[in-house]
Amino acid sequence: MSSTLITNAHIYVERGRFAEALLVRNGFIRAVGTEAEVRAAAPADAKVFDAGGRTIVPGFIDSHQHLHNTGVALSSVQLQHATSIADVKRITREFIERRRPAPGTLLHGMGWNQDYFTDEARMLTRADLDEITTDYPLVFERACGHMLTANSAALARAGVSEDITAPESGSIGRDASGRLDGIFTENARAPLLALLRSHTVEENVELIRTAMRHAAECGVTSVHTCDLRPGSWRNMLAAYNRVMDDRPLVRIYHQANFHDPLQYREFLAEGCVTGRGNGMHRFGPLKLFVDGSLGARTALMREPYHDDPTTSGIATLTPEKLHELVVMANGHNCSIVTHAIGDGAIERVLDAYDSVCTTGMNPLRLGIVHVQITDRPLVERFLKNRILALVQPIFLHYDTKIVEERVGAELAGTSYAFGTMKRLGIHMSFGTDSPIEDMNPIDNLYCAVNRRRLTGEPEGGFHPEECLDIYDAVDAYTTEGAFASFEENIKGRLRPGFYADLVVLSEDIFSIDPLELRRTKIDRTMMGGEFVFIREGA
Repeated sequence: MSSTLITNAHIYVERGRFAEALLVRNGFIRAVGTEAEVRAAAPADAKVFDAGGRTIVPGFIDSHQHLHNTGVALSSVQLQHATSIADVKRITREFIERRRPAPGTLLHGMGWNQDYFTDEARMLTRADLDEITTDYPLVFERACGHMLTANSAALARAGVSEDITAPESGSIGRDASGRLDGIFTENARAPLLALLRSHTVEENVELIRTAMRHAAECGVTSVHTCDLRPGSWRNMLAAYNRVMDDRPLVRIYHQANFHDPLQYREFLAEGCVTGRGNGMHRFGPLKLFVDGSLGARTALMREPYHDDPTTSGIATLTPEKLHELVVMANGHNCSIVTHAIGDGAIERVLDAYDSVCTTGMNPLRLGIVHVQITDRPLVERFLKNRILALVQPIFLHYDTKIVEERVGAELAGTSYAFGTMKRLGIHMSFGTDSPIEDMNPIDNLYCAVNRRRLTGEPEGGFHPEECLDIYDAVDAYTTEGAFASFEENIKGRLRPGFYADLVVLSEDIFSIDPLELRRTKIDRTMMGGEFVFIREGA
């Protein structure tokens, strides 16, 4: 039975309480306390790690992301830092020159954002991508993940013709002449997304491992990941099973996305219900989407957009279908988490949850992912049935630039209401929606406690009354993430009997100036009692 004694440390136990040492045995924490106390409990053959006075926190739990797609993003044309349309073209041409993919290989790009373009602040179009290449099919997803642009070769590969019509739950762009401009949103993206999801099990194994390595570098030891989808879930699950049988670096809790009741019923019939699995690999909730993104103006609003009164966004699921799926999941004792960004979407989800949470309790821990645009009464509705909020403070980095334009100053002032949620006692956990944003938890914490963009603006913070302190922010990233997966009694804290999942930090994040948080590095990550990442030189 292997044991590790961690000494000379500043170990976060809970608000106001720190310990000096910690004993790990067989993957679990066995003792936490003063160095003398823990040394007395340690076996003689325990390995000793001297933390050098550094701060140690529980392993970060990302309560909503897309791990497989993070692997895809790390292996794709990376457009997150493109500052112009010309930059997108340069990055892609350099990628082709460097990688020299086989002729006809589909190339996937991720992360572009027209609001960062300095030459022309507009969406990428088919014509832009055709200028890069017509030899390779290109499918480039916008940063939000709810809009993409394809070149002519990709449209041909997907069998998309000029006479295609958009579903009600999506849109298809056309230029001034009526020709397809290559821009597809929400459910209209299906033919192009099908091209991107045709990986073999072996390819998916490598993509998952790539993403896990990045998670370990970030200090993330557990992820709630949305990778299981209709048509590909068996292939994806086979890949995960293979990875989890061979020294995995991260604990997995699946959020399974099904919008068709027949397909979801088939998934349930295979025994894929919330809680099935083990401490490393478990099925979690049904994951639904009811709207899109704020940046693409597809988030569903109760009123028209302030900067485009012709639209209130896009509903990607009807209230009737939402209700049917919620009732079906509830009937199988399955949890549910639903993507809802606009106030109209959040209201619809709360209405649907009210139909199954009838006693003011929430035993299946139903939650809403994102919870961005709200007024105070909408936030207070979470209390009625103790609905969980799975939020991403890192979104403030971009959204503070656009939210007032999109929804007006008054509604923007009551949105991203993390401080209010905490004060009301709402269970609120943190995630990054990776690869929509990077998995880096330090940047997420920075945005939560400062309400500023990563560049430091705006001065004083965006509605600073909604700032969290560092203790509440760390708890949202640890014990609240554990609560969302029914594991608050075994992970998310550094206590005896809990998993030995922890992170060694380069800085004491509890005492430094919050504006200096970003200088913090992840020095080491331990998962299940083993160090799965050690920063070079740390």
